Amino acid sequence: MSSSAEDPNKQPTLYDSSSSTSQPLLSKLNTEEPTIRPDPPDPDPEPTQFLQISYNHGPRPFKDLPFLILFALFVLSTFAFGIFLIFNRNPNHGNVSSYTYDTNSSSCVDDSLNLSLLLSSNNWVLFNNELSSSDFLEYLIWTLVVTLILSVPFCFLVLLLLKHYTKQIVYVSLPFFVLFPIFFDVYWFVACTVSSSCGDSFPLLYRILVLVFVFLIIGVVVWIFVANWHRIELTVNIIGVASYALSRNLGLFVVLPLLALGLVFYYAPIVVFLVFARLNGKIVPKESDGEYSCVWRQDSWVPFYYALGILTMLWSYTAMVEAQAYVISGTIAQWYFSKEDSRPRLSIRSTLRNAFGPSAGTICFSGLLVCAVRLVRAAVDSAAEEVPGFVNFALRCCVNALLASVDFLNKFTINFAAITGEAYCSSARMTYELLKRNLLSAVFVETVSTRLLAGIIFVLSTIYAIAVFAILKGVAKLGVDSYFVAALAWVLLILVLGFFVNVLDNVIDTVYVCYAIDRDRGEVCKAEVHEVYVHLPISRSHRSSIVPRPLGV
Repeated sequence: MSSSAEDPNKQPTLYDSSSSTSQPLLSKLNTEEPTIRPDPPDPDPEPTQFLQISYNHGPRPFKDLPFLILFALFVLSTFAFGIFLIFNRNPNHGNVSSYTYDTNSSSCVDDSLNLSLLLSSNNWVLFNNELSSSDFLEYLIWTLVVTLILSVPFCFLVLLLLKHYTKQIVYVSLPFFVLFPIFFDVYWFVACTVSSSCGDSFPLLYRILVLVFVFLIIGVVVWIFVANWHRIELTVNIIGVASYALSRNLGLFVVLPLLALGLVFYYAPIVVFLVFARLNGKIVPKESDGEYSCVWRQDSWVPFYYALGILTMLWSYTAMVEAQAYVISGTIAQWYFSKEDSRPRLSIRSTLRNAFGPSAGTICFSGLLVCAVRLVRAAVDSAAEEVPGFVNFALRCCVNALLASVDFLNKFTINFAAITGEAYCSSARMTYELLKRNLLSAVFVETVSTRLLAGIIFVLSTIYAIAVFAILKGVAKLGVDSYFVAALAWVLLILVLGFFVNVLDNVIDTVYVCYAIDRDRGEVCKAEVHEVYVHLPISRSHRSSIVPRPLGV
């Protein structure tokens, strides 16, 4: 038998040498198995479904330039016309009473020097000297100065407590949210009842109505906390994470007040221009019942300058607020996306360079929208007082709901723009799609944490005001004025702490957007943030087919 003949009893081996194309037997077996094909792609995928969003460290192109140019035109026009107003002012504005009508020339002429102005000026100096020497003004100034100085370490103390003892601070403060209003309500009612002057000004029926009304408000506050009690623990953890993030970027407490101080210096010449605007005009005769008198008449274009100056100031204020939010978001985002063992260098400087450079137009656009929303809301509220009725009430509710949605969308838009450097409209669309893809809803983050922080600063400011009142009662004899001084100290401290809470709110929003980006990319940049934010409620309003990619994929 030839060697090339095949043996019918021969068992197949892993590699058959007689085959023209030798291949593994397992490969043949595998080809006979049914293959598992991947699911067909979504016929209508999201336009940014596979877009990798991250912090843009590289050079950023300029965005929304038309709005930056428009803002610059507003500012330049305000300053240019303001300088013209100063040089065009009429020095006789304050001497109207010294002018009399001259029948020969049919005009107003200067009759005599106005000695009354000199006397009134001297009287004001004397009155001012008497006022400055009073004990009330002295104690008021010293109280406000000491409060302003103490507010700086007070903010750092609150930040330190919220960082390490968040749960204790929140749960200790919660009872005071109710006890303080009840105490002041009852105290005012008893004090007004005992005092004869207050009792005559406010009858017993009015005092009872105020007492009941305040108790109703307290009941609403209690109901809000009871209804959201299951969310308190999560909110405590969110505040703790934000406090830790803010403590890692303490340079913000230097930059943000400087930006606010810069806005004050920027406002100073505009206020001077508005003051000098009223000096532009002339003294003209006015006929009344056949008799002529001399009156001051402003130039016709002065009201237009008032409108221009006020709009410029409002737009500048909202733009500065958005710039502060941009700086906070950019700085916190760089910290969030950095490695665990590293700290970003010059993060605040680079964010400032982006805010007042490539993203300046985006900030101006955002500030313009916020300014427009506030003006429309003020117009709607004033119209509601003049035109009452159900139709007006329904219209106002619809407008307020629309404006609230614009405010809500704008907040996260500026956070996203600070992270990516996108234009305003692109940031708004991409932020909405980012949250929708990951089934996230930030309503909870927005409401509960803000209310808790506001309650905490209210309690701390009230405790400080009570201490100020007790000290004034012991060292000074101001009488009823002690209440006024303590109230002003309370207002000043709550304003400073309110600024601190606003910064912390922006940090919470920024960390939330960074967590959404992490979730969208399937990464974990800050594990301690994911441990907290993963417990946020999922939004059920979006399509269930859009499921975020699991972490680590």
